[in-house]
Amino acid sequence: MAYRSDGAGYADVAAHFRKRIKDGALAPGDALPSVAAVREQFDVSAKTVSRALGVLKSEGLVTSRGSLGTVVAEPSSVTSGVDRIPRITRTGRRYGPGEDSTGHKVMLRSVHDPKVCRALELEPGEEAVIRIRTFRQNGRPTSVGVSVYPPRTWAEVPELVEQERMTEYFGTLYAERTGREVTPGERLGYQRQASADELDALDIKVPAVTPVLVFVTDVTFHDEDGPVGYWEDVYAPGEKIRIPAEVPGQ
Repeated sequence: MAYRSDGAGYADVAAHFRKRIKDGALAPGDALPSVAAVREQFDVSAKTVSRALGVLKSEGLVTSRGSLGTVVAEPSSVTSGVDRIPRITRTGRRYGPGEDSTGHKVMLRSVHDPKVCRALELEPGEEAVIRIRTFRQNGRPTSVGVSVYPPRTWAEVPELVEQERMTEYFGTLYAERTGREVTPGERLGYQRQASADELDALDIKVPAVTPVLVFVTDVTFHDEDGPVGYWEDVYAPGEKIRIPAEVPGQ
């Protein structure tokens, strides 16, 4: 059935293919439908299709490949933990094309980091579950993901304490079992010096006395009673991070 919206046609076409690429339905090297096929599918003009493809090319999502037409490009940016949630919810896929993770660790530890204690409303020394993994793109380490959960969260989602990889978003499991929706707060980004463990995880080899600045984003998750989780992503130097645009009125 033809697709048409009340908004700008080219933006809707671009959004359709952007979502399929991010969900992994279209992988790097896959060809997009021909201009004629897209025109028929969306009931739009050739100019509208051209504008949509131009948007996707400017975002680094597709590229022209001669006789193959327009194909999905190799990923040029890193996806943060919180940006994986919509894909996991829609498709069950934790990883995008060419992405995987290694170095999984699950620990029950006393928390003394003031920032994490404030975020989760923990007293210094209280125990929390800490999960760590290194994300890789085509074998290259791109970021280290750290997630921390207070006791009331892993009481409801005991899978967080297990060594196995989580196959579902913790917020979905928590909401199903408690009836309380989990909402991510504002994501913050900043620079700081990388720790020795982070340098090892990202395969960065420098003398011990050499400081290395890394970009970090963090976000705290809440339910109606307070914080239920804290996520932090530490990106390898030089990596690009997609910052989703906020849509006014949504």
